[in-house]
Amino acid sequence: MAPTLYDFHHLPHVKTQHESKKALWVTLLLTMFFTAVEIIGGLISNSLALLSDSAHMASDVLALGLSMVALYMATRPPNRRFTFGFLRFEIITSFLNGLTLAVIALWILWEGIQRFLHPEPINFRLMLGIAAIGLIVNLTLTIVLSRSTKEEDNLNVQSALWHFIGDLISSIGVIVSALLIYFTGWTIFDPIISLVIAAIIFTGGAKIMRESYLILMEAVPDGFDLEQIRADIRQIEGVEDVHDMHLWAISTDHYSLSAHVFVSEHIQPLCVILAVNEMLKEKYGIEHATIQVEHAMLHDHGTYGKAFLEKKKQPQ
Repeated sequence: MAPTLYDFHHLPHVKTQHESKKALWVTLLLTMFFTAVEIIGGLISNSLALLSDSAHMASDVLALGLSMVALYMATRPPNRRFTFGFLRFEIITSFLNGLTLAVIALWILWEGIQRFLHPEPINFRLMLGIAAIGLIVNLTLTIVLSRSTKEEDNLNVQSALWHFIGDLISSIGVIVSALLIYFTGWTIFDPIISLVIAAIIFTGGAKIMRESYLILMEAVPDGFDLEQIRADIRQIEGVEDVHDMHLWAISTDHYSLSAHVFVSEHIQPLCVILAVNEMLKEKYGIEHATIQVEHAMLHDHGTYGKAFLEKKKQPQ
């Protein structure tokens, strides 16, 4: 027997993403295996570039675990306490994944500086062999997650994808480092490549953190022009003014809008609400909107309301 919902919602505040879940399970299992291989190989070969990549892979295991939890949480329906459901957990997870990337990048930077100051010998063959296997694994996982993000929009999975893009570049960097060391004998290429890897990883982490931060701060989502939406609402018959308007994202593809409108006393308010909702859905894809109908003479708006009434009295 299905559980009874505590309240009726016009829009389900849940996500069921089968492709994302399948992709994350595949990547999690392969990542756990190869992380162990890289850590052992990095310690034996004494390669900082390889250890840098293994540290990043270890963070991937944590990131994928958090992403799996977020996917599960997103399937839970709203309740009395969490009225928007648990979709925002996806964004919190994304932010933590981005932060993890940034921290790892700073650790690699620190270790790279130490290697500049105190160079150490490197086992070239082992370093190159493990990096080559890592390249194949990371390329495969990047493709799997990339296809998943194209089928289902999810910032949480995108943050995991950035981890593997960083891993892929890290593997390429380790191979380049190994070849340069082999042909030149200069072990300094190991920390140099590590610093390049750190810069790329930090860039990806900062990008994910920025996107997550904007959603958590309930900023107007990219792709929406708030003033254009306000102008479109004003074009609807009976609407005289639009104010106190907010547009935000609960998760990557779940938008909400609220607005107060002054409506002409000659128009049925319910007709205005219906027209506004239909316009928002058809033109902007916003299916969750709350429109409050008001009248400047009946609802106190302070100086704003008085200015509106004065303007209304003026001949057109």
